[in-house]
Amino acid sequence: MLGPDLPAPHELFDVDTWLRRWPSGTHRTELCRGVLVFSGEFDHRDVEIAQRAYPGRQVVLNEGGGIEIHPGNVPPPSIFKRRAHLRPV
Repeated sequence: MLGPDLPAPHELFDVDTWLRRWPSGTHRTELCRGVLVFSGEFDHRDVEIAQRAYPGRQVVLNEGGGIEIHPGNVPPPSIFKRRAHLRPV
């Protein structure tokens, strides 16, 4: 696992937590084909936080460790995975 856990609700944040957890640990945010992409080194704990921040949407942890926020229909693959039925943009 990358980085520390979030502090308990009654505890203060420290710098290490702030630098590594989503969303403050985000190195860059992009909008790609209508999907929010947060670049960083995240894990399942950050996905759980993002799911609470974006209820009803599909949150994907991509192979690069980034988080993608997709529309709430069928869970999509990462937008960065090559799909044969789509031509490059």
